[in-house]
Amino acid sequence: MSKQTSPNPLDLVVDNSHPRDATQSPARTRKEIEPAEIDFANSNYYENRELSYFKFNLRVLSQARNSRHPLLERLMFLLIFSSNLDEFYEIRISGLKKQLDFGRQRPGPDGQYPEQILKNIHQQVRAALNEQYRILNEDLLPSLAREDIHFLPRHEWTEKLKAWTRNYFDNEILPVVSPLGLDPAHPFPRLVNKSLNFILSLDGKDAFGRDSGLAIVPAPRSLPRLIKAPSEIIPNGDSFISLSSIIHAYMDDFFPGMTVTECHQFRVTRNSDLEMSNVEEEDYAIALQGQLHSRRFGAATKLEVGINCPEALTSFLLDRFNLTTDELFTLDGPVNLQRLMALTDILDRPDLRFPKFSPCTPSALDENVCIFSAVDKEDQLLLHPFQSFLPVIDWVRQAAKDPTVVSIKQTLYRTNESSELVAALAEAARNGKEVTVVIELRARFDEAENINFASVLQEAGAVVVYGVMGYKTHAKMLLFVRRVGNTLKRYVHLGTGNYHLKNSLLYTDYSLMTADETLCADVHKVFQQITGMGKKIHPKLLIHAPFNLRKSLLKMIGQEQQAAASGQPARIIAKLNALTDPAVIKALYAASISGVQIDLIVRGICCLKPGMPGVSENIRVVSIVGRFLEHSRAYYFENSIPQLYCSSADWMERNLSNRIEVSFPILKKKHANRIKRDLELYLDDRVQSWELLANGEYIVRERDADQKEQVCIQTKLLKKLA
Repeated sequence: MSKQTSPNPLDLVVDNSHPRDATQSPARTRKEIEPAEIDFANSNYYENRELSYFKFNLRVLSQARNSRHPLLERLMFLLIFSSNLDEFYEIRISGLKKQLDFGRQRPGPDGQYPEQILKNIHQQVRAALNEQYRILNEDLLPSLAREDIHFLPRHEWTEKLKAWTRNYFDNEILPVVSPLGLDPAHPFPRLVNKSLNFILSLDGKDAFGRDSGLAIVPAPRSLPRLIKAPSEIIPNGDSFISLSSIIHAYMDDFFPGMTVTECHQFRVTRNSDLEMSNVEEEDYAIALQGQLHSRRFGAATKLEVGINCPEALTSFLLDRFNLTTDELFTLDGPVNLQRLMALTDILDRPDLRFPKFSPCTPSALDENVCIFSAVDKEDQLLLHPFQSFLPVIDWVRQAAKDPTVVSIKQTLYRTNESSELVAALAEAARNGKEVTVVIELRARFDEAENINFASVLQEAGAVVVYGVMGYKTHAKMLLFVRRVGNTLKRYVHLGTGNYHLKNSLLYTDYSLMTADETLCADVHKVFQQITGMGKKIHPKLLIHAPFNLRKSLLKMIGQEQQAAASGQPARIIAKLNALTDPAVIKALYAASISGVQIDLIVRGICCLKPGMPGVSENIRVVSIVGRFLEHSRAYYFENSIPQLYCSSADWMERNLSNRIEVSFPILKKKHANRIKRDLELYLDDRVQSWELLANGEYIVRERDADQKEQVCIQTKLLKKLA
């Protein structure tokens, strides 16, 4: 980026003069130095968590410049960057600010204190926002205009369009807007998190003789931010007018007899993290509902204003929100940019989107097949979105009607708005099945929806529990108990992603459907542990957090280290969303020193530094960012039995210590081999792949000169499976 201090990920390539080929087993170097001689607590060995996440979001932003993507998809990446950034400030930055406010600064493994991190992040965010709006104004908007998609600023309105916007303002906007003059009787209002507002300077006195000179006009949240111009006025193409430009054009109407001398849009982002540590109510759902409203009015973390807003007004706003100039961001365009996402629903331009695809369904799981019979024959492994998630939902639907099914147990972390799965579970309960659902009410930003789902299920007769206080239930488990002859038989679905049909078309995740007796018995034990009480359980095949997942990972990493130290082949491949846990990172460093080849596919945060001489020379970290959000977690250990696990858990402190997670083995050799091949394909990608360097920077991996066809892994999987 033009104003960034760090290199732009699209402008750099990896030096492949001495690459490690993912398809081969390179010579492993075992250092003379022993792991015990290294001080793994040294902060130089760790990347900062927040900065690493922000670098991931920069990789998302870089997709907006990627000419290989269709135009509207590039716009979507630009808007996803905004959405990610908002959540980053709502949760992570607000947490750092709290440490400052309460005088409880604690350095992380990287040794940096919150004050240092915040200053660094604000600088990088400012540069990234400048680049984001440059991409929008200089690249995307002109390109959209060439496709007859126009966004009409006020100076381009024709007389007919002015008349139409005047009418729209009078009939749709004026009746619902409440302008707020500021004076001692009208103090500065509590403005909702991320809402669009205008600050005004006024000249003159009103009917009561007031002349405070300042006012706030909140934009109605109920109105669309983009309005399509009528085809009878602009017949060719698609033309849009922003709500903010219409409000701005007729702002004087809110203050008759006075003159608006300045009018500027602004938006404040607030702390949205919920604190539920001291819940005294008997019903956790009631306690949580009481907290949801406060999320809209948490402490401010970021102020965005239009680029021409004068210093006097920005200073006034900073003072009211108790923010510093470091937390002020001036934007060359709309301050509520992500609301442009509505455009994708309005426009019918498939030529400017990724090609549509239909996820395939293995013949064994076709719509009219009894899924219980299919799973009886053999385990079923699905990779979404390339393979359909519908068989999982159909399984619950079939179970709801199957007279031999006596019990269904399910965990729900996130699911879609009008959930087919919840409807099927409710039907099962009404049909007399014993239905128990563990709903995680604290799934961030889905709390209200999950409370509603809990109510629906309870009314149908299902037993609903909210997990275990202090531990989020993040495991993805579905258990059926079915009467077969004179015995009861269990069936299980285990997944790496949520039971969310819409997300299953956007996120990559594995689903395992099995009737393996030992694995099913383990899942049953975990459900009993969550819903009931008792001592620590000891599953035979599952490894689960917060009890033994970290311990098991360290053991398996240690086995690879021992194998390498004795001269045997040793390799670890892990595909994750994030890697932050210090104990796991230390173990990976020790394994690397002993000669273990370690390949990590980490989409987002990675606090480990690969390629450090004498420490992590045998570790490679790549990140894939493309059409689908890489969400599946899979771990391969060459010298473990079983070798391959899938999981709901990333290698983060929160997943390993503060969540209920499961990691499940892939027992069938053909399925384990398939996932291993998938991992190798990810490592071989040279189209949508970045590599992490020892200095913490990500650079685009150079394409192989001898490869004629350059196809990204996601496209390969679409061609292969969909």
